[in-house]
Amino acid sequence: MTGTLNSLPRQRLAMSLHEASFRVRHECPYREISERHPEVTIREWYLDDCQVVEVTAPEPPTEALREEIHQLGEILHESVDESGLHVVTQSCLCSLEDSIVERFEAHNCLYQPPTIHRQGWEHYTVIAFDEADVRALLGDLEADRDVEVLSKTAIEEQPVPHSMLAPVDQLFDALTDRQLAALHLALEEGYYEQPRGTSLRDLADRTDVARSTFEEHLRKAENKLLTNAGQFLRLVTASASGDPLGVESSPTPEQPADEQPAD
Repeated sequence: MTGTLNSLPRQRLAMSLHEASFRVRHECPYREISERHPEVTIREWYLDDCQVVEVTAPEPPTEALREEIHQLGEILHESVDESGLHVVTQSCLCSLEDSIVERFEAHNCLYQPPTIHRQGWEHYTVIAFDEADVRALLGDLEADRDVEVLSKTAIEEQPVPHSMLAPVDQLFDALTDRQLAALHLALEEGYYEQPRGTSLRDLADRTDVARSTFEEHLRKAENKLLTNAGQFLRLVTASASGDPLGVESSPTPEQPADEQPAD
């Protein structure tokens, strides 16, 4: 990773985009909780083989709701204040195998997180380059679940600057103050330059935390930033011609790769 986000080339992509928002009903623990507790809003992000779930409600939780929340998974954050209930959990209640997100990808539709569970419905938004892909996706979903289309918007073909694809508030969503501070320090001190302008040890020495703690803040910040930017990276590269890196197909689970590619 070299340079800053602002140093990326100001290229423009000519593309025709189609956005669809819809809601579905099927068997899912989060949707069912929102149905039993209609005052609750649940936002769900997919991370690797689990989900990060944010539960919010305008009022302090009832004992029944609190018990259900604590069954969701590891509690990362919980608070109740004048604005209501706020809980963040890490959980694996919904199987990601043959998940609805995989169906999006199968129909060339880009998933726009988070999934929002509210009043017994799951709300999704997807973006595609071809309206036919959106129609095919909705037809696929209607085969085994209730689907209601909320909106379908065509964005006429026009040059779209990269900067418009990545709102800053989404890129840095979920980063803590310490993670942001670690990332900013590393960037300013040349850690991401080639060759590196500093080391992790030197960066940690500039702070009041141990090296291992600083490295943890930095790695988590990098992971969250790249995860948040992933959806926009897919949009940017979707219209690229050819394969400049000559990427080989990923090995199947039955045939794992013997070696990891070099950095």
